[in-house]
Amino acid sequence: MSGREIETGTPEVLCRVEERVGILTLNRPDARNALTMDMKRALADTLPVLGGDEGVGCVLLTGAGGAFCAGGDTKNMQKEGKPPSPETRKRQLRWEHTISEMLHDLEKPTVAALPGPAAGAGFALALACDIRIAAEGAFFTTAYARLGLAGDYGSSWFLTQIVGTAKARELMFTAERIDAREAERLGLVNRTVPDGNLEKEAMALAAKIASGPPIALRWMKDNLNRAQTHDLHSMLALEADRMVDGAATEDYIEAINAFREKRTPVFKGR
Repeated sequence: MSGREIETGTPEVLCRVEERVGILTLNRPDARNALTMDMKRALADTLPVLGGDEGVGCVLLTGAGGAFCAGGDTKNMQKEGKPPSPETRKRQLRWEHTISEMLHDLEKPTVAALPGPAAGAGFALALACDIRIAAEGAFFTTAYARLGLAGDYGSSWFLTQIVGTAKARELMFTAERIDAREAERLGLVNRTVPDGNLEKEAMALAAKIASGPPIALRWMKDNLNRAQTHDLHSMLALEADRMVDGAATEDYIEAINAFREKRTPVFKGR
């Protein structure tokens, strides 16, 4: 597939823009796309670039070679020898966790396309996206309990928000493996598609979103994020303000004209 390439600083993360979709591909298929420091730096550096790119309306995060992301690269960690001090590691993890925060807060919709397993931090990165679409052969696990760890990358927060307190606790405590259909039933993924259709259907979904009104989508995502912590009265006030402001944009006029002329609107983010 062709597209405008964006340099990430490492071949372990690929990025291109196609149909206004910024496609980020985790590219360590031999290791099920387990996260290295180079990959984390690339994600942390590239997500703001896509967020500020007027030619990008949606970000699609996926993995190469039949997996999404196996989480942290535990084999590589073992090779690195003596670990850093606890305080150094805490500072490093707090920096790494900004990747989940970026996906959640990015002023553009984000879609995770899950061709295969997503575990630990990889599962958390998928949960940080706005929408998840999974191949039928994909599966998911928090994995942390098997490693004697409590969880990272916002896994406890995202799971609680998506499936509720009781199920989030079960998934964290047991680290059980969830197949794609069960994940869809629980609301962990929005839809499940045949393995061979994932790339096509995920791209079609992302491109459809990317063709929408940029200002409205930005405000819409912020409204939905705020709704997780704000009360109804403050959300009603915010929605009223943004409805009025939205009606003053060129995109709104274009939408009204397109409806009247029975054509597809062309939004410009103005």
